[in-house]
Amino acid sequence: MFDLVIRDVILIDGLGSPPRRGGVAVKNGRIAEVGRILGSSMVTVDAEGLALMPGIIDNHTHYDAQLTWDRWASPSPGLGVTTAIIGNCGFTIAPCRERDRELVMRNLTQVEGMSLDVLRAGVRWDFESVPQYLDMLERLGSALNVAVFAGHSSIRTYVMGEAATERVATADETGAMRKLILEAMKAGAIGFSTSTSPAHNGEGGKPMPSRLADEAELRALVGCLREAGHGVFMLTKGGHTGIDFLEELARDSTRPVVVAALLHNSTNPESVFKDLDAIAEAQANGHYVVGAVSCCPLSMDFTLQSPYVFEGLQSWQPALALKGEAFRNKLAERSFRDAVRAELARPTHFRLFNSEWDKVQVIDSKHKEFEQQSIAELARGRDPLDFMLDLALEEDLGTVFSALLLNSDEAAVGRMLRHPASLVSLSDAGAHLTFFNDAGFGLHLLGHWVRERGVLTLADAVWRLTGQPARLFGIRERGALKPGYHADLLLFDPATVNRGPKRRVFDLPGGHPRLNTGAVGVHGVWVNGTRIVGRDGPLTLPKLPGRLLREFVN
Repeated sequence: MFDLVIRDVILIDGLGSPPRRGGVAVKNGRIAEVGRILGSSMVTVDAEGLALMPGIIDNHTHYDAQLTWDRWASPSPGLGVTTAIIGNCGFTIAPCRERDRELVMRNLTQVEGMSLDVLRAGVRWDFESVPQYLDMLERLGSALNVAVFAGHSSIRTYVMGEAATERVATADETGAMRKLILEAMKAGAIGFSTSTSPAHNGEGGKPMPSRLADEAELRALVGCLREAGHGVFMLTKGGHTGIDFLEELARDSTRPVVVAALLHNSTNPESVFKDLDAIAEAQANGHYVVGAVSCCPLSMDFTLQSPYVFEGLQSWQPALALKGEAFRNKLAERSFRDAVRAELARPTHFRLFNSEWDKVQVIDSKHKEFEQQSIAELARGRDPLDFMLDLALEEDLGTVFSALLLNSDEAAVGRMLRHPASLVSLSDAGAHLTFFNDAGFGLHLLGHWVRERGVLTLADAVWRLTGQPARLFGIRERGALKPGYHADLLLFDPATVNRGPKRRVFDLPGGHPRLNTGAVGVHGVWVNGTRIVGRDGPLTLPKLPGRLLREFVN
């Protein structure tokens, strides 16, 4: 007798095969049969023509802190995600000495837009090393499966202390970092992650530690993956980091390299395709490099209290370390504004904001007549930057703006999604909680890009969300509807599936707010054979079925 049978369903297997009608049987948490199902079952679901696919593998999340207080990694399971890879960009919380906890939290507050009060109230520090952190996650359990990167910035801070944000590492310090990475890989890390992006700044506007690493340090650390015999190198790329250098790392380490974050910039429209074409050339040379792209428009709500969209600008750096009146005075300073204007006028390979003032709206203001209007409309002949900064200063920096930053050209995004060198990624789930949420990226791909735009077939979209990341990251026996594979499943209605509108909820530690989004057309989610989500959302369970993933295909 089977534990579960799902009958009369459209099977999309995660391998790119054409959809077919049939059923799936589950026994002991694994798929027992696919196709025509004979025999009885303890639980039977009559799907009546709904679609069944493997659960979504979200390969770019930042749940490292949240999982210590929220074992559901909300909202991802309700959005069809059954496996989350955490620790991207090198922004982890392990390893961490007790003396550095406040610094690590303050860095996350800046670089990932997280509330310091939430982190102080919520993070559970039952660890110091990466192996101890993995053990803690395994003890706590989770609703979904979790894989963990060893993160460069945390490792650098652990070895170098405050100097991690000030200088390159010595040979001895690099050697100490190598030992920590190898220790993490032996304990079950999925790989090593880092960032060279100028948008990634920590406490006081200082660069995140990984940005101080030179090429010699990166070569030495990525080389640990070759020594470990498995793992993926993930990097969020600054404009100065060339694809040719990353191809060399893939060649020398013999491991896959994931290059993030490749987003379309309407003011420099071909730059992202040059990167993707260079990555395709690296693949043709026999080196496993892939470009992480987003299927979502990059939009973000923000206030000038935490102006993440501007913090990657060199001209904004004088303001980053300032607080209170000193910060407000800087925003009012004519020379500061002129420097920002001049930088925005110069074309560049990649930055978050590119003077597209028609794509910046006022969302919440004391001037209610301004709401839902763009800065370009409201400025009425004034300089838009001056208008925005003056409005924010008038309202004690509490004005809420929303900016459509990148990926706003749908034809270009469709071209990126079809590019053979791309990986659908970059949900950033768990980060920027107050002003950003793309955790439903997979449902958006299925609804918007498959059903509404016809850019991808359903079979290809499902492969990109399941089979492709499972293969790339070496995730064993997941990402496909195959007998013997773990029963991570998503049941949905292809005629309605999508992510819902964003809404503000107050469920973080201390009652703090975050943006959330619901699922549309999701009828069920199973992790390791246990149903965790029904038609009305997450279920109450006596035990959560997710697993910490520690073993990967070499």
